[in-house]
Amino acid sequence: MIENTAIFIENLALDYPRNKKGVGMLREFLTGRFRKKKSKEHMFRALNNINLKINKGEVVGIMGPNGSGKSTLLRVIAGIYAPDNGSIKVRGKTTLLAGIGAGFQQDLTGRENINLTGSIYGFTQKEISNMEEHIIDFSGIRDFIDDPIRTYSAGMRARLGFAIISNLEPDVLLLDEVMSVGDHEFRKKSRERIEELIKGDATVVIVSHSKSIIKSMCDRVYGVSNGEIVTDGDLESAFEFYESEKE
Repeated sequence: MIENTAIFIENLALDYPRNKKGVGMLREFLTGRFRKKKSKEHMFRALNNINLKINKGEVVGIMGPNGSGKSTLLRVIAGIYAPDNGSIKVRGKTTLLAGIGAGFQQDLTGRENINLTGSIYGFTQKEISNMEEHIIDFSGIRDFIDDPIRTYSAGMRARLGFAIISNLEPDVLLLDEVMSVGDHEFRKKSRERIEELIKGDATVVIVSHSKSIIKSMCDRVYGVSNGEIVTDGDLESAFEFYESEKE
C-alpha cells in the first residue's frame, strides 16, 4: 500500500443471504451461520469486482439508486463487513456516520451520547470533556442537549451525530446520506468542517443522492449499480449514469 493511499480495494466481492433482513440477517451475518449453506439459491452478490484507490485528503462521492450497494461499500470500508473475495486496506482511524442518528442510545441524553460515543472510540474522559462544549455548539441544539435522544427530531439527531463524529478527527470519514440534513447554515458549517479535516489530511467518502453536495465537495465521483462501480470517477459521467438510472 503506497504511503499516500488511504483506501485500497482490489477485486472485492461480498455476498448476502437472500430473504433475510433486519435482526435475523444481522445475527446470521455476524455469527457466520449462513456461510454453511452458501449456494446460489441462498446468496446474492451485494458487491462484485470492486477496485478503488483513494488517496489521503481526497473527497470521493458514491452515487447510485437505492439498493445498488453504496451503503454496503461504506460498511466494508468501515470494517463492519468482511469481503468474501478480494482485499481491502484502510490506513488510519475510520469513522462511519450512517443514517439519521444511527448508533445513539435513545433513552440517554444528547450529552450522555456524546460521552458514550467518545468512549467507544477510545477517548479518555478528559479528552471527551475537552471536546464536549465544541460539539454542543457545533450541533446548535444546546437547549435540548440534556433531553433524551428519543425526543429529538430526525434533523436534531443528524446534527448531533455529525458534530460528534467530525470532532473525533478521524483519518477516514465515511458519510452515508447525512450531508443534506439541517438548514442552510448547518450544511454550510458541515462543509467547512469537512474542509478543515481535509486540510489535516483526512479522507472523506460521501454517499449521497444530492448532486449539489457531490458537485461542490468531491474530487471524484463513482456511479454504483448492482454492486459494481460503473463509472471512472469523472463527475459528469457519474451524473449522467445517475440520471439514466432514475428514468
